[in-house]
Amino acid sequence: MKIYTKTGDNGTTGLLGGDRLSKSDIQIEAYGTIDELNSHFGLVADFEVNKFNRDFHTKIQSVLFDIGSHLAKSEEFDSKDLPNIDEKVISQLEDRMDSMTSELSELKTFILPSGHVEISHTHIARTVCRRAERRVVALAEEIDVLEIIQKFLNRLSDYLFILSRWMSKQLKVVEIPWGS
Repeated sequence: MKIYTKTGDNGTTGLLGGDRLSKSDIQIEAYGTIDELNSHFGLVADFEVNKFNRDFHTKIQSVLFDIGSHLAKSEEFDSKDLPNIDEKVISQLEDRMDSMTSELSELKTFILPSGHVEISHTHIARTVCRRAERRVVALAEEIDVLEIIQKFLNRLSDYLFILSRWMSKQLKVVEIPWGS
């Protein structure tokens, strides 16, 4: 099977359901940013410091693919044929954050997103997650988007922030306060 179809050569792409949109459309931007986030998240998940979280991170990447499928459908496409996004994953993110936070010192100021290449990559994933969230919010102003998608992205960006702090502790990297 060839990966190229040439159908996008004119600047359009197809949605699930067959509709075609400009590649600059907010819907394409939203699920494209989810794809970008998934790639950044995969990099973070591959770091040795995160080896104990691999199964959970693989689950998060699968949820991101599920979200992408929901965002890549035409409005007429029947969502029952798409994967369910279980609310339970949000409570799992919260539980992981609570567990990691219990190991961290209290944060009294903003910290610079730096100190170690792996921590910096985690902050990049966090900011891409925030951009994905903004794109999904903009899309939700135009078409119906599952509420859980926005909630999940909001929580995932929080998770990535806490994960970056937890990684700092594991890697014995001193966090750099803003304004130092």
